Amino acid sequence: MSDTLTKLTYQTFQQGKNYFSLAHKTLATQLRDVLYPTLQRKIKPIPTQLLLQLREKVNQLLEIDWQDAQQGVYPETLLFDNPWEEFFLYYPLMWLDLPQIWERIKQKKYQDFAPEIDTEGYPSYYVQNFHHQSNGYLSDLSANLYDLQVEILFGGTADPMRRRILAPLKQSLAAFNSVTAKQIRVLDVACGTGRTLRLIRSALPQVSLFGTDLSPAYLRKANQLLSEIPGELPQLVQANAEELPYLDNYFHAVTSVFLFHELPASVRQTVIDECYRVTKPGGAFIICDSIQRSDAPDMAEVMDNFSGTFHEPYYQHYTTDNLVERLEKAGFENIEIQVHFLSKYFIAHKPN
Repeated sequence: MSDTLTKLTYQTFQQGKNYFSLAHKTLATQLRDVLYPTLQRKIKPIPTQLLLQLREKVNQLLEIDWQDAQQGVYPETLLFDNPWEEFFLYYPLMWLDLPQIWERIKQKKYQDFAPEIDTEGYPSYYVQNFHHQSNGYLSDLSANLYDLQVEILFGGTADPMRRRILAPLKQSLAAFNSVTAKQIRVLDVACGTGRTLRLIRSALPQVSLFGTDLSPAYLRKANQLLSEIPGELPQLVQANAEELPYLDNYFHAVTSVFLFHELPASVRQTVIDECYRVTKPGGAFIICDSIQRSDAPDMAEVMDNFSGTFHEPYYQHYTTDNLVERLEKAGFENIEIQVHFLSKYFIAHKPN
């Protein structure tokens, strides 16, 4: 297949996911308004000009995604990696779960867990129905639905945004060229279902991968999904990011994707300090998370709508938090910032 045809196929694939996500959101909203008319939210309308800007940002994201694949940052096949079996199995369950979500919103229950869910031992900030998710992050159903829900939330751009960590990750690991690939250790903090680890494995097939998460259900899902791909199985550990169970200076690189907006301010600093502790001198810590207000003042409506529509109790503070200052306080330096569509990236280096 020629590059031109492959690129057109990729663009069509992404456009299809975007249209599907829009159709799902439209139908779900219409059904909610019929069944739960009191839940109709007063969402700030997004100006037409901003919608056009968002479309342009999506196109820029997809172009960078395509170019990174062409330059060998990761295999071209990764552009088409989609869990179709998971989609057909779990998409109907998303619809069945919606009435529970709407009922929870109606009753303003934001820490609602089934009797069989053990919430003991978790930090209070974690025991939340983030995104109004049934049983928060502590059930197998939640773990099975999560990737599909995030994909629909971002209109099919979740993986292209996640993949933006791969180029800086590979660039930062060049500092350890004298170390054999199998001796390189990369940790993904709050790895969830292992989606980011799966992407890293495709870009760096020989390195030793590690992942931590608080949720045993999500770690079970990550182990299932990661065992389906070639390469050494990443080492997964249930752990709080505030107290990582690793030696000082152990990892050549540490990553974290979509974690920091779900942490209280003081905990963000603690987690950054821990990531600094376990990163080797000369290594890098790469964060991918939501854009902040300073990055795109014209996107304030989008950020307000997100925190207003989903249960994200720490998001508003995150949008104004100075993470560069926090990273520097921990000891990181040479901090590079990138913005792609709705995500922001911090590439921080630990001094030699």
